[in-house]
Amino acid sequence: MSADQTLAFDPDCHIFTGCGFPAPGLHTFMYEPMFSVGGFDFTKPMLLAILGSLVVVGFFWAAFNKPKLIPGKMQMVGEAGYDFVRRGIVYEIIGKKDGEKYVPLMVSMFFFVWMLNLWSIIPLAQFPVTSLIAFPAALALIVYVLWVSLTFKKHGFVGGWKNIVGYDKSLGPILPLVVVLEFFSNLLIRPFTHAVRLFANMFAGHLLIVMFSLATWYLMNGLGFVYAGASFVMVLVMTAFELFIQAVQAYVFVLLACSYVQGALSEHH
Repeated sequence: MSADQTLAFDPDCHIFTGCGFPAPGLHTFMYEPMFSVGGFDFTKPMLLAILGSLVVVGFFWAAFNKPKLIPGKMQMVGEAGYDFVRRGIVYEIIGKKDGEKYVPLMVSMFFFVWMLNLWSIIPLAQFPVTSLIAFPAALALIVYVLWVSLTFKKHGFVGGWKNIVGYDKSLGPILPLVVVLEFFSNLLIRPFTHAVRLFANMFAGHLLIVMFSLATWYLMNGLGFVYAGASFVMVLVMTAFELFIQAVQAYVFVLLACSYVQGALSEHH
């Protein structure tokens, strides 16, 4: 925990002791630097992001470093995960012919996002890195740059703008309105919503788990024990639900990335 988080939680604070409930808030997501290297500060979320990258790379390296005709358990899991993203997302959205070249990127992004989400329920880590907007924003920016560059590469300068703004003469008098709406929707709102969708879900989920965890401890005094049990059950329920949401958000993030690539490659946005 950061200094702010430590100050926000008093282990001797319980109900009926005159101590108010230590409600979680923005301070729950704020971490003081753990150390500095060359004047660059490293916080817990940053270290978890780096470790998450190493975990994903290490897993796939171990799974496919020496592939066998009859795969072992790790290779089978790796192949299943890779094939899920390739066939279940990339091929379904972009198509097999055009999508094959984007499979490595989408597989990497899916498992990276999933790993950053999973830190939330892993002991000692217990923090979803994607609940900090900077991380989803950086990933969304990668997809945004890819989408824009593919659009102009595929359709040229004029055709690219037509693709982005949804230019279609058949729309008649409402064409100017559509162009304006599509311009703001695609160039400004799209990357924002792509990042915020992931961030907001992980932020809210972590906040709920922290709230019920604190409530369980806070209620452990006198008659409060009865309610502490109910709060603890909610911790378990929310953790199980969070496991599902973590995978879904990784899936949705990559699904949207593929839809943007597909839109860049198609004739009509």
